[in-house]
Amino acid sequence: MRAALAAATMLSCVVAAHAEDLPTFRIGVLNDQSSLYSDIAGPGSVTAAQMAVEDFKPEKHGFKVEVVSADHQNKADVGSSIARRWFDLDKVDAIVDVPTSSVALAVADISRDKNKVFLVASAGSSDLTGKACTPNTVHWTYDTWALANGTARAMIKQGGTSWYFLTADYAFGHALERDAAEVVKANGGQVMGRALAPFQTSDFSSFILQAQGSGAKVVALANSGGDTINSVKQAAEFGLSQKQKLVSLLIFLSDIHSLGLKTAQGLMLTNAFYWNLNDGTRAFGKAFGARNAGRMPTMNQAGTYASTLHWMKAIAAMDKAKAHDGAAVVAQMKAMPTDDPLFGKGEIRADGRTIHDMFLWQVKTPEESKVPYDYLKLIATIPGNEAFRPMSPETCPMLKKAG
Repeated sequence: MRAALAAATMLSCVVAAHAEDLPTFRIGVLNDQSSLYSDIAGPGSVTAAQMAVEDFKPEKHGFKVEVVSADHQNKADVGSSIARRWFDLDKVDAIVDVPTSSVALAVADISRDKNKVFLVASAGSSDLTGKACTPNTVHWTYDTWALANGTARAMIKQGGTSWYFLTADYAFGHALERDAAEVVKANGGQVMGRALAPFQTSDFSSFILQAQGSGAKVVALANSGGDTINSVKQAAEFGLSQKQKLVSLLIFLSDIHSLGLKTAQGLMLTNAFYWNLNDGTRAFGKAFGARNAGRMPTMNQAGTYASTLHWMKAIAAMDKAKAHDGAAVVAQMKAMPTDDPLFGKGEIRADGRTIHDMFLWQVKTPEESKVPYDYLKLIATIPGNEAFRPMSPETCPMLKKAG
């Protein structure tokens, strides 16, 4: 008995020593931890990254992964400072998540300059794989072009041919309005005006009155998170949806939960992930919810999980001595098909855009919802090759240089 115990103790010491010898890679979850976007990403995205590491078990593939996190406060200067410190001092190899497009665009530049990996799960601007594309960026979950393409096309088919935009006045809002307006015009629709709302404003009354006065058939919200929640609530108070169709170009599961189905019912939206879509998404949703006070994952949190998982798969396939080279890791990620239970099978294009299906949904009525967070009914699946903007050297200058 003593001999067996001694042997087991010796074996555990050998395993521990081996683990200590493994190369370590660090990934930083950078997002809003405490304010407007904390529900759609925030601490939940940290949990998602940790779950990806636990599920992949990188030690079995010859390396270790540590997850760190920080709050960028939705400020580009704060996010940039954290990114530089992580890369220069804290030996962070990759940054993931990063809601708020202005912050993400700044971090994309830093990641390129420091030759590190940038995995965008939460920022929306299609410029990240357009004019701001780099060899170090992978844009995973969604972008403004895909959101606009799905929702605007659907609304025009339903007769929503005239549009008015209520737009968040920063990089993401402008990109979302731009991409949606292009789809509207390309499909024979008309843009009748816009109102620019300051980021994180609480009073949308004057903007909603302008939208009502426009006479547009569709009032499109080009905003996100707390801005979306406040604008939908105030639109309902003003009775806007009784005469005009209110559309949210980006709304998250957590937003619908905050609004309640009585207020949110009937909203049309496009997204990339829903926890109750299939067996794979449900299994992840339940495991995530058990660690997140019962709250089901948003698509941003799912994107953080899936992109972190694929990043580790790329490292596992590489010479570990070269896996601190960000551009080399991203090249390996692009060389491998994507495949996970949350987004299914897909690919990462040369411009850094991850291609997977997108989905058009309608928010359920209270009567249609059967279990907690059962909020969406599927209207249409948009195949990945149709969901995202076609790749072009004219859009992504990096491709022109490569050619």
